[in-house]
Amino acid sequence: MKNIFEAIPDDLSAEVFENLAGNKKVKIERIISKGHSSPDSGWYDQEKNEWVLVLKGEAIISFDNKSSVCLKEGDYLNIGAHQKHQVTWTAPDITTLWLTVHY
Repeated sequence: MKNIFEAIPDDLSAEVFENLAGNKKVKIERIISKGHSSPDSGWYDQEKNEWVLVLKGEAIISFDNKSSVCLKEGDYLNIGAHQKHQVTWTAPDITTLWLTVHY
């Protein structure tokens, strides 16, 4: 048994992506951010839908249609396949802990 809130690395100079479970159709992932945002290389344009839940912290996700959503603890969002988006901000002074399901 594991706990989603435990084993947070001390060094968060880079965002942490951890696969928790999945198969060819579904991937469940824990992401740990602290002041991180999406790479400057552009928008995420994913083949699968992505459901995201902020368990701890805060983040802003922006979409290519110029809209943005601020997510706080307990907020979740479903991002459809090929809906271009990027994380434009995560709280710099606290750890943001995400749970994502790619399906």
